[in-house]
Amino acid sequence: MKVSCPALLPGNLIPPVYAYRGVAGGRNISLPVVWTDVPGGTKGFCFSIIDRHPIAGNWVHWFVVNIPETASALPEGASGSRKDMPPGAMELQNSYGSQGYGGPKPPRGSGPHEYVMTVYALDLPGLSLVPSATSTEAEKLMKAHLLGSASIVGIFEQ
Repeated sequence: MKVSCPALLPGNLIPPVYAYRGVAGGRNISLPVVWTDVPGGTKGFCFSIIDRHPIAGNWVHWFVVNIPETASALPEGASGSRKDMPPGAMELQNSYGSQGYGGPKPPRGSGPHEYVMTVYALDLPGLSLVPSATSTEAEKLMKAHLLGSASIVGIFEQ
């Protein structure tokens, strides 16, 4: 399985437009992601963006579940859009406390943060979760159904 983010700049830098509001240039537009070479038997996908920096403490920026097997991408700006999100996909609550995408906003001076974008291929079409479910709940349910995953890292600092 392979994953890519066409918006990343050289060095895998995340452009400021994808950052959370309050960051210089931040418009909180969700990043685009594309995946290929999925494992046989895949019936659905999940996707996450998590800041693994020690200061961030695994901050969840975006967690999407119940992405149909026919999907191979989440387009730029898809978060919160019925038109652009794959049918049936559900955005869970992020660490900001809202549903959907919340872009990078690392503390000033904390150095570069790595935002791990991961696509998970599952052997079932969806997880029985409510939108207020946590990423921990989703990850627990995914474990028994994971066929494969792929990640890419985007870098952002302010």
